[in-house]
Amino acid sequence: MLSDNHIMTQVKDGDTRGLGILFERYHRLLFSFFYRKNQNTAVSEDLVQNVFERILRYKHRYRGEGEFKAWMFQIARNVNYDQTRKKGNRPKEKIEDWQDQLVDHTPNQHAQLMKQEEMAALQRALQRLDPDKREVIILSKLQGLKYKRIGELLGCSEGAVKVKVFRALQALKKEMHNHRLNS
Repeated sequence: MLSDNHIMTQVKDGDTRGLGILFERYHRLLFSFFYRKNQNTAVSEDLVQNVFERILRYKHRYRGEGEFKAWMFQIARNVNYDQTRKKGNRPKEKIEDWQDQLVDHTPNQHAQLMKQEEMAALQRALQRLDPDKREVIILSKLQGLKYKRIGELLGCSEGAVKVKVFRALQALKKEMHNHRLNS
């Protein structure tokens, strides 16, 4: 199997057939990224298409340094920013999709209900975080990007990303604690 970097280098050199391979590998991940930000299926699908259009348009800027996925997510962040600025509103980010990942699929309905309630509380707490903190949590915990790659996206060091993620998780924990106190 060819690496993403190798395929993108071929695209850069004019063989655009590889773009279809990259689309197949990443369209679901990108859709999930955008959907978590705007909660709109149609918009998320359009934004995925915009990412691949920009990849084709800016293929000459691809250097092959680092991981293709990080370069692609930088484009995705820019697409999302442009969409948000165009619409004049802030992106909404929800984590209801976490339920499928975190809810234990056991026959114990009480445990299921407790997990769902925790997820709802977690979703509300995440909404109360500032956008930068939400973004590092989404990139690191939901998208599974390594700290080094997130640093490339955010323009900071891996160590700075570790601090940002730690602080974001601490803020999330504080929001969850405050929710429990107010419930």
